[in-house]
Amino acid sequence: MLGYADRAALEASLATGELHFHSRRSGALWRKGATSGNVLALVSLHADCDADALLALVLPAGPTCHIGADSCFEAAPFLQRLAGIIEARAAARAAGEAAGSYTARLLDDRNLRLKKLTEEAGELAVACADGNAAGVAAEAADLLYHALVACCAAGVPFEDVVKILRQRHLGKL
Repeated sequence: MLGYADRAALEASLATGELHFHSRRSGALWRKGATSGNVLALVSLHADCDADALLALVLPAGPTCHIGADSCFEAAPFLQRLAGIIEARAAARAAGEAAGSYTARLLDDRNLRLKKLTEEAGELAVACADGNAAGVAAEAADLLYHALVACCAAGVPFEDVVKILRQRHLGKL
């Protein structure tokens, strides 16, 4: 997200370990998550080259955006849309709607789903070993798709996967 901070917001952030901002609308200090509980635990602050902007690395306690999204900028909008399509196909399947898509076939057939997941991982490994850049890209795409289907079939939302990746990434900083 993008927020504005003045000296008071910066001091409050450093003192509490939770990100604070300056509200241009009300002209007051506010703590992100004060009403929603979706606070941003401060990991680190970094100034840009001319020290007129800060990048705050945080651990979010929930959605960052006021509309309930993880980010106001949607870091992976296509993967989120693809996961949504897969989830919609699963919901249609659960509601008894006929679906003849490949995704529906994978969701209906555990053995096919697991076979394809394993197959795509192996094909990616071979493409990597062969140094085949185009093959790596294609097989990685296939593996990501099949992983999303497998997660959906297991009842694991895409957002849970992203949350773990984000926690792991921020934990390494």
